[in-house]
Amino acid sequence: MSTAILTGPPVPGSQLGDDLRALGFDVQNASLPDDLPRLLAEVPTGERVALVDPRFLGHLHALRLALTDPRFPAASVPGALAVQAEARPALARALTEAPAAPAAQVRTATVLTDGVAAALEADGVAVHHPELGSLIATVPADESAAVAASRAVSAVDDEAVRLRNAVKSRDGFFTTHFISPYSRYIARWCARRGLTPNQVTTASLITALIAAGCAATGTRGGYVAAGVLLIVSFVLDCTDGQLARYSLQYSTMGAWLDATFDRAKEYAYYAGLALGAARGGDDGWALALGAMVLQTCRHVVDFSFNEAHVVGTDASANTSPTAALSGKLDAVGWTVWVRRMIVLPIGERWAMIAVLTAATTPRVVFYALLIGCAFAACYTTAGRVLRSVSRRASRTDRAARALADLADSGPLAQLVAAKAPRIPGAPVVAAVGAAALIAAALTQPVGSRQTIVAAILYAILSGLAVSRPLKGALDWLVPPLFRVAEYSTVLILAARSDVDGALPAAFGLVSAVAYHHYDTVYRIKGGSGAPPQWLVRVIGGQEGRTLVVTVLAAVLATRATDFTLALTVLAAVIALVVLVESIRFWVSSGAPAVHDEGETA
Repeated sequence: MSTAILTGPPVPGSQLGDDLRALGFDVQNASLPDDLPRLLAEVPTGERVALVDPRFLGHLHALRLALTDPRFPAASVPGALAVQAEARPALARALTEAPAAPAAQVRTATVLTDGVAAALEADGVAVHHPELGSLIATVPADESAAVAASRAVSAVDDEAVRLRNAVKSRDGFFTTHFISPYSRYIARWCARRGLTPNQVTTASLITALIAAGCAATGTRGGYVAAGVLLIVSFVLDCTDGQLARYSLQYSTMGAWLDATFDRAKEYAYYAGLALGAARGGDDGWALALGAMVLQTCRHVVDFSFNEAHVVGTDASANTSPTAALSGKLDAVGWTVWVRRMIVLPIGERWAMIAVLTAATTPRVVFYALLIGCAFAACYTTAGRVLRSVSRRASRTDRAARALADLADSGPLAQLVAAKAPRIPGAPVVAAVGAAALIAAALTQPVGSRQTIVAAILYAILSGLAVSRPLKGALDWLVPPLFRVAEYSTVLILAARSDVDGALPAAFGLVSAVAYHHYDTVYRIKGGSGAPPQWLVRVIGGQEGRTLVVTVLAAVLATRATDFTLALTVLAAVIALVVLVESIRFWVSSGAPAVHDEGETA
C-alpha cells in the first residue's frame, strides 16, 4: 500500500479521494500545511508517498503516470507529486525547510505540491515530469478555471490515450501496422484480469519454444505450426511491453526477462530449424550458427555505437552530413518506414522467418536470414561509420569505460594492455588481429600450429587495442570486431573439423557466450556497469576463450568426438557460471530496470 496525503481539506463533491484509492493509495488529509511533516513521518519507511492538492482536476491516467510509475525516484504533474523511498529524506527536508526559502513560499504558494517538487529538484533529486499530451492535470485558480478544466477533461477520453501510449513510439512497420492495432487490447484484457507482464513474457517464451519443437519435427505440418506459433509468440512479446506501459508495471525482473528472452526465443528457434533440417537429411547447423553469429554481431554494433554517441559524447547535436540527410528524409514519411524495414528489425525478421518456415525449407529460411541480416548490417554500420568520422565529438570517460567493458577483455589481453606500449588506432589493431585469426582458421589445416600462433597473435593485438582509453572516432568498432573474431573462429573450426556433433556443440558454446555479452550490455544500459571482473576472469575473456577453442581444435579435432565433448563441457561451464551470476544480479534489489522504447534489431 502507498500513501497519498491531500495537502488541504477535501473539496466537497470531488472524486479525487476515490481516484487515489483506485490507484492503490491510502488517502490521508492534512488540514494545515504544518501537518505534512508529521503525516509524512507516520508513513512506514520504504513506502511510496504522494502529495496531492485537493483542488486537483484532471484525468485519472495523468495521476497514474505521476504517482504510480516505479522507475523514477520522484515524479510530478501540476498538483500532484509522488516520491519513492530513496527520495523520502529529500521530501522531508523540503517540507521542513521550504518556508525559509525566499523563492519557494510553500505555505502560501498557489500550488504547494509544485513548490515542493521544485525544492526536490533544487536538492538534487531527479523529478520526472511525464508527457501528458492531451491529458489534463491542473489546479484551477478559481471557479471559472475549474469549469473550463472540467470541460477539457470531459473532451478527452483518457482510456483511449492510455491505450495509445501503451504502444512504443518507435516500432517497425510490421509491428506498428500488423500487431499493435490489436495487441494493445490484449494488453488491456490482461491488465483487467490481473495478469502481469512477466507472466505474458513467460508465455511468449514457452510459445516460441513449442514453435521450435514443432520446427524440429522436420515435417511440413510441423513447419506450418511453427510459423503460426512464432507469430503468436511475437504478439505476446509485444503485449508484455504494452501491458507494462498500460498498467505501469515495471520491474527489474521484468526488465531482465524482456531483455534476454527475445534472444533465447530466436536462437532456440534457429536450433529447432537446424534439427528439423537434420531430420530431412540436410545439415543446417552451420547456417543456424552463422545466422546467430551475424545477428548477435549486429546487436553489438548497435549497442557499441549508442554507448559511444548517444550516452558518451560531449557533442550537443549530431551535425554530420549523414545526419543532415537523415533529417531531410524524415520529412518524407514513406522513407521513414522503408529505412526501418531494411534494417530488418525484430518484427519484420520474425514475420519473414515464420512465413518462410511454413512455406519453404529451413535452408531457405537461413539463407534469407543471412542475406537480409548481412545487408542490414552493412547498411547500418556504413552509415554509423560515416557519422562517426564526420562528426566532431569527444568521448567521455563513461563512454570509454562502457566500450572497454563491452570489449570483454580477459587476463591475457589485460596483461598485454598493462605491459605493452599504448599505440593508437584501436579499430585497426583489432581488425588486423581478427582478420589474421579468421584467415588462419579458414585456410590452415585443422589442428595446425599456425592457427594456434594466429590465436596467440590475436590475444596480443586484443590487448594492444584496449591499451588506451577507447575515445577515438571509430573505437566503438572494437567490441564488434572482437565478437566477429571469437564467434567466427568457433564456427569455422567446428565446421572444418568434420567431427560429428561439433557444430551443435559450437552452437551451444556461442549461445552461452552471447548470453554473457547481452547481460553485459543490459547492465551497462541500466547504469550499473559491467559484470564483476572475477566473472570475466573465470570464463577467460574473449581472447582467452578464442585461444582455448583453437587449442582444443588442434589437439582433439582428429580424435573422433573428443572435440565435440570438449566444446560441450566448455559451453556448459560458461553457461552455468554466467547464468548463476546473472540471475543473482537481476533479482537483487540493486539491479536496474531497463526498458527499451525503440524496437530492437
